[in-house]
Amino acid sequence: MDTDTNTQAEKTGWHVTPDLDDFLARAGAFLHSRPALHTVPLTVTETLRANGRSVYGDGAPEFGVLERDGAVRATFFRTPPHWLNLTALTPEDADRLAARLAALGRRLPGVNADRDTAAAFADAWQRHTGAPATLRQRQRLYRLGTLTAPGPVPPGRPRVAVESDRERLRRWHDEFSESVDLGTVRDSAEWADARIDSGTITFWETPDGTPVAMAGTSPRVAGQVRITTVYTPAHLRGRGYAGAATAEVSRTALAAGADEVLLFTDLSNPTSNGLYQRIGYRPVADFAVYDFA
Repeated sequence: MDTDTNTQAEKTGWHVTPDLDDFLARAGAFLHSRPALHTVPLTVTETLRANGRSVYGDGAPEFGVLERDGAVRATFFRTPPHWLNLTALTPEDADRLAARLAALGRRLPGVNADRDTAAAFADAWQRHTGAPATLRQRQRLYRLGTLTAPGPVPPGRPRVAVESDRERLRRWHDEFSESVDLGTVRDSAEWADARIDSGTITFWETPDGTPVAMAGTSPRVAGQVRITTVYTPAHLRGRGYAGAATAEVSRTALAAGADEVLLFTDLSNPTSNGLYQRIGYRPVADFAVYDFA
């Protein structure tokens, strides 16, 4: 860090760095201390470590650690062009971070954090930059309790996606990204290749071998796995395919040794929220995504 950055860190407690190794050295133990609430920074930093800094886009990732009284209190990361992601902050610390990033000339498209932190940072960002914030999505984080197979299970079986599924995966990832209204976090072709290589997408297919839904899992980090990219094409919905795929990848994660299995839902979708609770998922915390003009 240069002198000015060191001075600002002393004033605010926030250490800002582009260095992933430095970030993890400072914040790794803090992130691992609450793996459910920190699932996104844990899985994103693991993906960056394993696949390189450009996996989420061409912009250079940036990280921050709030240290006070010799202890880490919070973190942030951003993989441009995507939203700033925060762990829990007090309104005062959210204001200090907004002031720091505004002074550094950062242009943020929005913020993703637990509900109270996201709202506090959005207000602070508007005060320091004049950029109004709009609530884009309310989310709920769930943790699996006792897995219960959805019933009745639709005809068919699970199957892990393979190389011959590449084009379908690419297309369904594009459709999924559009349906959740959060943009494409990764290039769909690259995402499909990575998922095939890691074996982390499972289809539910009909008895004739036609894939009708998919569900994926994140890398296991700090004992937790997150269910991701649950998708059924619109014309096939309402038949139990997504529930069957989700139950299967949840079961597989537990069988592989996961201590916790997590997932996020859009709170505006009562169908998915009801489905996951029937399978055995229980609420942990609410999150929010804000866009900045």
